[in-house]
Amino acid sequence: MNIKQIRYLRALGHELKSTIRVGKSGITTGVLKQINDHITAHELIKITLRKVYGPERKELGETLAKLSNTELIQVIGGSVLLYRPHPDKPKIKLPQ
Repeated sequence: MNIKQIRYLRALGHELKSTIRVGKSGITTGVLKQINDHITAHELIKITLRKVYGPERKELGETLAKLSNTELIQVIGGSVLLYRPHPDKPKIKLPQ
């Protein structure tokens, strides 16, 4: 993924509402199932991290992306932006 595509997805993600929250229990199978369901339906999702500070946010974002087979687009504040194109009918057309 190139920088132009990442910037495009960040701009789209700015308007998104957070659909999933990762709380004190951390990354559970329920959270991963929710991520998979939402990312399949929407391709780009925003996740809120609760009670996570500093460099741990970036690490948690990378772990979420790896476990859910998605691209980590951005970690900013307490939010993580993840992207995975729909395998059959992608909704988001990325710039070249």
